[in-house]
Formats: sequence, structure tokens, C-alpha cells
Amino acid sequence: MSLDAFFRTHAFLVEHNVAQVRRDLMDEINWNDRLIGIKGTRGVGKTSFLLQYAREHFNINDRKCLYINMNNFYFQGKTISEFAGEFYEAGGLVLLIDQVFKEPNWSEELRKCYDLYPNLKIVFTGSSVMRLKDDNPILNGIAKSYNLRGFSFREYLNLHTGKQLRKYTLDDIMERHELITANILKQVDPMEHFRAYLHHGFYPFFLEHTNFSENLLKAMNMMIEVDILLIQQIELKYLNKIKKLLYRLATSTSSSPNVSQLATDVQTSRATVMNYIKYLSDARLLNMIYQRGDSFPKKPARVMMHNTNLMYAIFPRNVQEQTLMETFFLNALWAKHTVSIGDRTCSYFIGDRRFKITNEEPRRLNNEVYHVRYDIQKGHDKQIPIWLFGFLY
Repeated sequence: MSLDAFFRTHAFLVEHNVAQVRRDLMDEINWNDRLIGIKGTRGVGKTSFLLQYAREHFNINDRKCLYINMNNFYFQGKTISEFAGEFYEAGGLVLLIDQVFKEPNWSEELRKCYDLYPNLKIVFTGSSVMRLKDDNPILNGIAKSYNLRGFSFREYLNLHTGKQLRKYTLDDIMERHELITANILKQVDPMEHFRAYLHHGFYPFFLEHTNFSENLLKAMNMMIEVDILLIQQIELKYLNKIKKLLYRLATSTSSSPNVSQLATDVQTSRATVMNYIKYLSDARLLNMIYQRGDSFPKKPARVMMHNTNLMYAIFPRNVQEQTLMETFFLNALWAKHTVSIGDRTCSYFIGDRRFKITNEEPRRLNNEVYHVRYDIQKGHDKQIPIWLFGFLY
């Protein structure tokens, strides 16, 4: 297989795979770096992101840029560094590598490319389970890592309304939410789209003319079967235990995971259950919420689904309104903030700030608590409509 065949595939994909939403991450990356990793859960649009970069920076037939996917059987007989060398010798400057973790020695191969080809830039995608920083000494310090998330509520709104609504910081929302909300409401009715977003707005699958839930279930299975088992090198015989654990956690009504009971249910040890929960969290299937100051390997104070779409995919008849809204809030905040479990006065802490997720008017105001309301379109004082937190990215 020659480079020409790869260039033909590249040109076809760049021409036909046109992203309907331009992701803000495109402008947050320092494209001058030589080794750039785009991590993200399966299905959030990493392939489209790479092709969008190629479309914006190179003519479709410019052979200085090339997209390749490590799913190609060609790479069973050729390493990344060998292929990169051929591309580099042919005048290539930017190599876009999709699903780099399909190469068993991907870290060593990327390092070799970095050392051997000083004028070559590599942008690669990988699973959110991959490690690129502290515990990857081969690439630590040279690979710059970024996370591509699913659509925010703001991005979903922009897609459906044709608007260009901007994002806001948490400080913006807390200090100026009444003004911000008034400005947004002049342009769109967020509540008209909010429920649809909770059901199917996080993953780009809804843009395809296929069954969203089936596509999401397939992606979830791939996250476990490929991203977790392959990358963590777990034997296939343990697959059903991990799936059963995810189902137990997704359908549990308990606020705190009973690790001993879960270990009994899936017939494994407490330590293994904790490791599996961590892997599911790394794969962006779960969120682990800790007491302030705690972290893994301690038991989390609460385990929740990573986003609301997953709740509807696993057990749609059991979606509880309060849990749904807390899941939306956590997912929106997790992009740039650390969220800790609350105390008797609030649902969650973000730093020293207290947030209570509720659908009730507070009987008496506590100046230290922000009430995040999911029964209102606009707020006042320290009562903020929950949909506005979908504008954080």
C-alpha cells in the first residue's frame, strides 16, 4: 500500500466528513507544539475534529498533511515511526493519527518520531483511558494533552438555533447570571431544547439518521471491550463482571456505593471493584465524587453516570429527576472544576462555594449557598437556573 492510497483516503474524508459544530477546543490548542494528544470518550467526535483541523489549515490535496487511522491492517506490518519516516521523507509536515492506542507500543513509537523527525508535527487521538502525563514517562514533558468533551448544552443550542451563543466562566454565572440569562432569553428559549439535550444531546450520534440509543449502547460496549480491556490489559473473561458492575451502579438508588455488596454481586474482591470503578470513570462512563481532600484509591462518597444520555441508554424507566439534574450539573462543571460532595447545607462544593440542586424555593436564604434550580427559566440573587451551567464550555 503506497502513500498515494492514504492521500486519496485523506482527501475523501476531509471533503465528506464536515463537522456541523466547530468545537471551541480548536482555538484552545497551541498548534505550534510538535506532539499533541486529543483524548476523549468514544463517540464525542475525535475523528471529525482531526479532519476539521486538516480542512482549516491545508488545501485538500496538500500532501504536507495526512490523516491515518490505526485500524488499517497495513499497520500490522509497519510501525508508526516507519510510516512517519516515509511520510516525512516525502515532504510531510503534519501527521494526524487516529486511535493511536491500537499500536501496542504507541508511546515508544511517538517518542521515536519526536526524536527522529524534528520538523514533523503529530496530532493523535486516543481514549480517555490513556495516560499521557505523570504516569507516562516516555512522553511526559513533550506530549501536550487536551480533552475533547461531548457537546455542551450551549453547543447543542447553537447547532439547533443557528446562533453563536458564547460561553461563560463559573464566576460570570455566579456574579452576573441575571444579566446573562436576560441576554440569552432575548435570542433563544433554552427550555424548549433542554429536555432533548438531557436525553440525546451530549454525543454527536443525534446528527446521524440512525437510532441514537442503539448507537450509544454500541459505543458504551466499545468503551468497555476495547478502551478498558485493551488499554488496561484485562482478560476477556472479566468483561461481564465490569458490565454487571456498571449496570449495578447505574440502577442503584443508594447515594453511596456499597463496595462489599458490589463485590459479592459481581463475584470479585473489594479492591478489584474499586479498580473497575476507576476504569469506568476514566472511560467517562461514571463520575466519582469524593469528600473534599479525598481521592482514589479511597472509596468515593458517591458514584454517578458521567452524563445524562447514559442514564437514558441504560435504564430509561428508572431515570429519577433529581439524579438527572445533578448528573447534568456535575458533567457541566467537570470540564474545568473539581466537584466535591456537599454537607447538610448543600449538594456539592466547588472549592469553598456551596451549591444545592433543587426544584424548590428556599424557605430561608443562606448567603453561603447558591440554589441551582431546575424548575425556573431565570433566577434572581443566589438562585440560578440549572440550564445556564450548560454554558460553561
